[in-house]
Amino acid sequence: MPAIHRSEFALALNQVCSERGIEPEVVLETIKAAILAAYKKDYGASVDVAVLNVDVNPDTGEAKIFQEGKDLTPPGFGRIAAQTAKQVILQRIREAEKQAVITDYSTKVGMIINGMILRFDGPNILVDIGKTEAVMPPQEQVQSERYRINQRLVFYIEGIRESFRGQEVVVSRAHEGLVKGLFKREVPEVASGAVEIKVAVREVGNRTKVAVYSSQSGVDPVGSCVGQKGVRVQAVINELNNEKIDIIQWNNDSARFIAASLSPAKDLDVKILSEKKQIAMVLVPDEQLSLAIGKEGQNARLAAKLTGWKINIKGKSEWEKEDKDKIEVEEETKEPEPKKKVREKTKKTKTKAVAKKAKKEVKKVGVKDKTDEKV
Repeated sequence: MPAIHRSEFALALNQVCSERGIEPEVVLETIKAAILAAYKKDYGASVDVAVLNVDVNPDTGEAKIFQEGKDLTPPGFGRIAAQTAKQVILQRIREAEKQAVITDYSTKVGMIINGMILRFDGPNILVDIGKTEAVMPPQEQVQSERYRINQRLVFYIEGIRESFRGQEVVVSRAHEGLVKGLFKREVPEVASGAVEIKVAVREVGNRTKVAVYSSQSGVDPVGSCVGQKGVRVQAVINELNNEKIDIIQWNNDSARFIAASLSPAKDLDVKILSEKKQIAMVLVPDEQLSLAIGKEGQNARLAAKLTGWKINIKGKSEWEKEDKDKIEVEEETKEPEPKKKVREKTKKTKTKAVAKKAKKEVKKVGVKDKTDEKV
């Protein structure tokens, strides 16, 4: 390759590295591979390419080919190599750039990022997230949302996956991590760690329940997330396209946590049926019953997911009626104590009378037998 002035070559090398975000050594290795490919194409028939070494001067950009220390660089090879290797170099740099981007975003998995919808690729949506394009598959989309080209949204970086195109970044609008990330962005106490989001569960597009906790005295975890006049939680709701959000204080006491999880229902009586199997019965005032269960059982389902308990819900009047009926049935089947004692006493008396009569009969028979023996 023709010698290039140090400053020009160094400037070009540094520019490529800074623009692509890759190391200079990677670019030099790419150039070496491209030069070797060009040499193999034109001169490889008579030479064992496997034992060839390429040396690129990082100061001047001059390239030479060696075999066991012997210089095999053909006259005028620099111009041929430059022309032949151009596409290979660009391709390798693109690959290195993409790998650098994937490595960068792999450290951001679990975080939220701003993005813009670029186009639709079948059921998938391609999103511009800055340095690269990400894909949002159907299962990570919210069915109630209507997406459009150039729409700007916040996305959750779900992970990196392999596809026929190679590695690609997967983003989501349906993951519960999006809710956690939005609260972290909107609530300074969550970002600093003063308030911890213990659990977040969603029925995507409809309702979310978030359990929050703070170990610091004087910090109200629920109030911090709601904000003054609800401004903080409203910002999260707006970003989630008006999805309802219930913020609940996490509690070590299972009964209290279960009662709180069924918010907005109030005045609940929680009975723990099995601590081991995590089964609980919740008695609800009749006027609060529909609120506790929710539309099509949504509130109860989310409460069960949030707490990890199997929750049975009953109205207090229904429970009291069942309990009363149970007592009445037990009283009907139960024998009165006085009658039972009289019956037992009568039975004992009859048994004694029968035994006494049988004894007399035996005695009479015995006397008769003795008289017969004398005769």
